Amino acid sequence: MTHILGISGSLRKASYNTALLRAASGLVPDGVSIQIFNLSPLPLYNDDLAKDDIPAPVNDFRSSIKQSDGLLIASPEYNYSLTGVLKNAIDWASTDTMGNLLAGKPTAIMGASPSVFGTTRSQLHLRQILHAVNANVIRRPEIAIRRAQTMIDKHGNLNDDYASEKIRSLLAALTDKIKSTE
Repeated sequence: MTHILGISGSLRKASYNTALLRAASGLVPDGVSIQIFNLSPLPLYNDDLAKDDIPAPVNDFRSSIKQSDGLLIASPEYNYSLTGVLKNAIDWASTDTMGNLLAGKPTAIMGASPSVFGTTRSQLHLRQILHAVNANVIRRPEIAIRRAQTMIDKHGNLNDDYASEKIRSLLAALTDKIKSTE
């Protein structure tokens, strides 16, 4: 069984990006599962905490990354970039003090936003950060859903066949990347 860790860059209860991860959970190939990790308990990154008294939520997060075969990150776009909560999580996962868990980790990204630009700009920044921590990022397909409120209903269900097929393709590419690195 291939285990993928899903990470949403949004903390909102009605997050479009968390909804994308839930949709992805239903679109995975046979033999693949997605566990969605809640980032809200993570404290702000502080290297003193990484050296001295590592908070339990950080240990849980890092353990989930270690146990996963790959990552699926769904991130909104805030002020033309990724969210602070997602950047904070990446910092906890890649700290030199505790060890960089993202180096070589097969990683796929996607995002949804109510704007007409989708998450194109935030994904550019996210790709730069993931490059800096040496993650093994899937290049294509790119999924930057715009006008998410028209594709995800009020119950958090993805209702767009084209987007669903793109997510299936992204999951297939991630699964192939995982298998090629085993």
